[in-house]
Amino acid sequence: MAKKNSTKRPDKIIPMSNKWIQEADLKTGAFTAQAKKAGMSVQAFARHVLKKGSKYSETTKRRARLAQTFKKMSKK
Repeated sequence: MAKKNSTKRPDKIIPMSNKWIQEADLKTGAFTAQAKKAGMSVQAFARHVLKKGSKYSETTKRRARLAQTFKKMSKK
């Protein structure tokens, strides 16, 4: 039996526009500030936050995923 994805998803799939990042409501520097406060680099903090069992808020976890996405985009 396959595991179900544990993340909550809306019933309707909303198509993503090509300019999703311009439309995003970002708080500039919020995740970087959290990483500095924790004494880590942004990417190290993102890995730390996304580890299984971490107690960070869902907002922080989303910011960590976004930081990893931006890192991947910068390599292209």
